Amino acid sequence: MRFERKHAVLLVGVAVWNVVTFGNFAKNLVEAAQDGEQRPTGYWVAHTVLIVVNVAIAVVLGRLGWQAWKATRDAPVDEPVTR
Repeated sequence: MRFERKHAVLLVGVAVWNVVTFGNFAKNLVEAAQDGEQRPTGYWVAHTVLIVVNVAIAVVLGRLGWQAWKATRDAPVDEPVTR
């Protein structure tokens, strides 16, 4: 695969977006639980799993993006880097 700087920016951007949006979602979920919102246990479990999985995806994408960024740092602008 050929990584370019634009791919690195996209991967890191998606990772940051996942962390921000699911961080906010986690905060809202905790507030709802603390306010005593009545939901089935499956609701809390399913949403917690969604948050954990999406943060894990963010870590993977962020790592790939960082590696692509480092790989393209020293490469000439017009030459894509193969990794």
